Amino acid sequence: MSTNRQASPTSRWRAPVLFAILALLFILEGTQRNAMFSGSWNTSLAILNMGLISAIIALGVNMQWGYAGLFNAGVVGFLAIGALAPILISLPPVEGAWAAGGVRLLAALLAGLGTLALATLAWRRLHRGRGLAVIAILIVGFVVYRGLFDPAVTAIEANNPARHGNIGGLGLPVMLSWVVGGIFAAAVAWAVGKVALGLRSDYLAIATLGIGEIIVAVLRNEEWLARGVKNITGIPRPVPYEVQLQRNPEFVEFAQSWGFTAATGSGIWVKLGYMTLFLVVLLLLILLAQLALQSPWGRMMRAIRDNETAAAAMGKNVTARHLQVFIIGSAVIGIGGAMMVTLDGLLAPSSYNPLRYTFLIWVMVIVGGSGNNWGAVLGAVLIWFLWIKAEVWGPALIALLTLPLPDGGLKSHLLSGAPHMRFIAMGAVLLLVLRFAPRGLVPER
Repeated sequence: MSTNRQASPTSRWRAPVLFAILALLFILEGTQRNAMFSGSWNTSLAILNMGLISAIIALGVNMQWGYAGLFNAGVVGFLAIGALAPILISLPPVEGAWAAGGVRLLAALLAGLGTLALATLAWRRLHRGRGLAVIAILIVGFVVYRGLFDPAVTAIEANNPARHGNIGGLGLPVMLSWVVGGIFAAAVAWAVGKVALGLRSDYLAIATLGIGEIIVAVLRNEEWLARGVKNITGIPRPVPYEVQLQRNPEFVEFAQSWGFTAATGSGIWVKLGYMTLFLVVLLLLILLAQLALQSPWGRMMRAIRDNETAAAAMGKNVTARHLQVFIIGSAVIGIGGAMMVTLDGLLAPSSYNPLRYTFLIWVMVIVGGSGNNWGAVLGAVLIWFLWIKAEVWGPALIALLTLPLPDGGLKSHLLSGAPHMRFIAMGAVLLLVLRFAPRGLVPER
């Protein structure tokens, strides 16, 4: 696979100017109240926080596509597996769940892993009849696994199903789960990459698309894991709750000194706390990504991306290098998934759909500029801002355009469908950027 995406010179002022325009949009959202902006700092910071998480996810996709030319069409799956970490790490243990089936569940998982390891060992060591030996090991292992797994799951899901019915967590700090979310996604990426990275890019896209849907389907149906479609709420926060702040007289006085009510001030304070944490994580990831990109490893990855055949002829192990960057990028996506669940305080597997968590992330990377970490960040925050505001700006635009039309079915139809113009708006933005800035707003240098 050869992409030949050579860097081209651009003005050094382009990125600072675009980031300044983006910052101006958020300031207008927080200060100006009119048909375009809400005039609410709570709304502005809420959009910004989700934009920062989107930037982390886009950074992971940019590592895979921008560095190595790997087309990951299953972003939603790696995001969802990372989102599982806050449930298993930060929630308190469910009373009675481990006694009901926790030990058998662990034994089942160990039996499954042992079966795979034994089958792999048999395939490598045996020379005659290894196919039959591997099949026999897998069949026996599967029977043992299901014999332990099914009763354990039934017992866990029967444990107070109205309130729990899941295995629960470990009660550890929620920020630790962000790291674990990255590890979860990296582990899945390793398994997918070992199978799919030897394939052509289009087959890799199909494989990741399928894996992504499988992961989301498992989260929806395995209630013992995270309650499935019943959802899980009350995920611990790394910042104080608004109610706690509103009950604190000193905070109420502090909020009033800035001209805010206790309710408004507490919302802004909490969102500022999230913003600080997300910015620290994002900047740390950008620093590491930039160091990696400018290192000999980064130059080798881009050389492989631009011409795999030439790189392989020079002795580079293309598949192994692809596996490295695929795991790293997926880990970053998993961190973003864990952070998103922490911000929402909710895990709702039915909300993970490819249009929102794969298509939109790709739009962010392409609009921002693939191969450029700052471009991916700019594209993510900008597209998320437009995604949210399209719900407000769409009806206003349609109302303006339909003013000359007489009242009737066509005008009513256009006005009623205006709030759902998000995807049309994103498609239009993508087409405009591809037409006038095909390498993105901040292209690769």
